[in-house]
Amino acid sequence: MKRAAGMLLVAMAVACAAKDPFAAPPDVAAPPADALKTPSGLASKVLQVGLGQTHPGPQSMVTVHYTGWTTDGKMFESSVKDGKPITAPLNQLIPGWVEGVQLMRTGEKRRFWIPGALAYDNNPDPDMPKGMLVFDIELISIR
Repeated sequence: MKRAAGMLLVAMAVACAAKDPFAAPPDVAAPPADALKTPSGLASKVLQVGLGQTHPGPQSMVTVHYTGWTTDGKMFESSVKDGKPITAPLNQLIPGWVEGVQLMRTGEKRRFWIPGALAYDNNPDPDMPKGMLVFDIELISIR
């Protein structure tokens, strides 16, 4: 009995250790049917409701945490993994972020499916990911 309980604890520990907190979400390949879609093709889904009362404007300075994946599940960037949120003028970011973050309130976390035309498809840098990208963004503050 003790041996069986011990084996169960070991199996649970291995399963927990194997789970990658930065693994791509299961819906990374395409937005779910219940995602909000805008005329530009941006899709989003609220993951955590924000308690803030206002939305940022395109000129706002925003502080966010984010993680980005390609649709094949490769994480290409994460402020969460780095442990450092970013602060930037919203209008200096990719068009999908400019449009999408304006839908958010402080404290909100949202998943965005950003078409390539609103992300990096027009960026000549070959190291930038192309095609639709998926970002989980948490809006920490607006100035």
